Amino acid sequence: MKPLVDLALVIRSKNAGPFELTIDIIFKERDVYERVKERQLLNAALVARLYRIPEEDVISVTYFDPTAAFKATMKRQLPSGNLGEKDIYGAQQHAPLLELLLPWSDADAAAS
Repeated sequence: MKPLVDLALVIRSKNAGPFELTIDIIFKERDVYERVKERQLLNAALVARLYRIPEEDVISVTYFDPTAAFKATMKRQLPSGNLGEKDIYGAQQHAPLLELLLPWSDADAAAS
């Protein structure tokens, strides 16, 4: 297992309008990105589990080759600025990703 924070240059979250939240992960190295993408280590089911939401609330997941990045957009549990909502900008919602461990074996990487 390898911590996502060791593989990524950027892990962030932000609003995608008042009703949606986007997470971005930009990888440090192209080969790491390609390996994560090839194995689909980041996907809608994982996002749903991490954020404790139904998978159908994950609107999209995208691997973006030009920047070696992964992006997921999901429905916000409360609209931005709604009474009881605690992060109006969505900038603190990346926390579940900071402790994420991905299945990783350096031996597998050497063999590929």
